[in-house]
Amino acid sequence: MLVGIFQFQPAPFCILDEVDAPLDETNVGRFAKLIHEMSATTQFVVITHSKRTMSQADVIYGVTMQEPGVSKIVSVNLNRREAPDNRRAVA
Repeated sequence: MLVGIFQFQPAPFCILDEVDAPLDETNVGRFAKLIHEMSATTQFVVITHSKRTMSQADVIYGVTMQEPGVSKIVSVNLNRREAPDNRRAVA
């Protein structure tokens, strides 16, 4: 139902929390592909533990504990849309 609404009238962003958890592997792949296609018009924030869903991401944020009781946020930029030759220099 959510996909139908977003295809009819896309929103600027959408937050999804563990929506792929009850899906089997085949449907997780379909879900990940659908989110990737819909990301042309909507920015998605997806909270997941599925590697298959994470494989479609441009940026991944995670929380780790290097020391007991001390959380650290880690980010990885996987932006595949920009070739290394096209990057602008940052001063």
